[in-house]
Amino acid sequence: MSQTRRMLVLRAVVEDYIRQQEPVGSSALAAKHNLGVSPATIRNDMAALEEEGYLVQPHTSAGRIPTEKGYRYFVDSQASLMPLTAEQRRSVTSFLSDSVSLQDTLQRAARILATITGQFAVVSAPSLSRSLMRHVEILPVSTDSLLLVVITETGRVVQRIVHAAHMPDLEQSQRISDEINRECHMLTFRQCAARIRALPTNEDLHAPLRNAIAKAFTGLENEERTNELFTSGASSLTHQHIDAENLAPLFDALEEQVVLMRLMYDLTIHPDQGGVGVAIGSETHTPGLLHASVVSSGYGRSSTPHTDEEDANANSDEEQMPIAVVGSIGPTHMNYAVTMAAVHAVARYLTEFLRHDHNGTQE
Repeated sequence: MSQTRRMLVLRAVVEDYIRQQEPVGSSALAAKHNLGVSPATIRNDMAALEEEGYLVQPHTSAGRIPTEKGYRYFVDSQASLMPLTAEQRRSVTSFLSDSVSLQDTLQRAARILATITGQFAVVSAPSLSRSLMRHVEILPVSTDSLLLVVITETGRVVQRIVHAAHMPDLEQSQRISDEINRECHMLTFRQCAARIRALPTNEDLHAPLRNAIAKAFTGLENEERTNELFTSGASSLTHQHIDAENLAPLFDALEEQVVLMRLMYDLTIHPDQGGVGVAIGSETHTPGLLHASVVSSGYGRSSTPHTDEEDANANSDEEQMPIAVVGSIGPTHMNYAVTMAAVHAVARYLTEFLRHDHNGTQE
C-alpha cells in the first residue's frame, strides 16, 4: 500500500468533510478526486487510516470522518498559505480603510474576519506590556500628585497619577519630561523603569519622585488589559454544525479572556504556516475548546532595542512576541485554508496600519 497515496486519500477525506460535514465514503472519493485507484482500494486505504488514528467511522454511517490527528496532518501538510481571493482582499482593505480610530479599526477587523470565516473572531488591542514608549509628558495636577501621559509606538495613550512629596512646578516637569524622552524613547516600559531609576537626582528630580515615576512605568509593564478585546461572530457558531451539548462549554470558554489570550499568544511563538498558528481540540488544553480549533497570528511586532547585558541575553522567543493578536475560533471541521489565510491577511493589514497611523486611544 502506498503511504503517499494513503495520505492523499486522507487529505481528500478532510477536504470533503470540511465542505459537506457528512461522513465520506470511498465511492464518493473515487468519483470526486482523481486518485487513480478503485473504490475498493480507497476503502482499504481508509481502513488503514482509521487503524492509524487519522479517521473514525461513525456508528450510523459507512463513511468516515477525520479525527483530531487527521486535521493536524492536514494543517501540517499544507505547503503554503492559500491567498485570499481578489474580492476578499478588496473587501478587507475597503472595510478597514474607512475606520476613524484605532478602536474602530480593531472592531472592524473582527467583523470582517468573522464575515470571511463564518466563525468567532477575536482581535486584541496592542498590549502595554509589549509596547515601546514613543513619548511622555509629565504635568503637575496638585501639590502632591502629577499626571503621567505616555504615548506608545502604536499611538495608544495611557494616563497615570503619580504621588510624591514636593511636586515639581510646570517648568521643572517639562525638563523632567524632556530628560525621560531622551533616555527612554522607543524602549519597553521595563527598560524605561530601569533607565529612570538610574537617572541622577537633581533639583528637578529628587529620589522619591524619580522612584515614583519608575514605579508607574513598572506598573504599565506588568499590566495586561484583557478587556481590550474586540470580538464578532459569536452567533454564527450556532450554525456551524456543532453538537448542542458542545456549544455551552464553547461559549463559556470564549468568556475566559485571560485563557483565550494566553493561548492565542502562545500560538504565535511557533506558528504552523506564514506566522499563523493552529491549535486543534485537545491541543488548546481548554476543556471548552475540546471540539473547536483556534487559529491565531500576531500583529505589530516591535523591534526592541538592546540596552544592557540582561536585554542582550533575553529569550529570543519573548523578544519576537507580537504586541497584539488576531484569531478565529470555530469547529474542528473549519475550513483551515480559508481561516488561516483570512487571519494572516487581517494581521498583515493591522501591522501596516500601526506602522503608518498612530491614532491615540486614551485610558
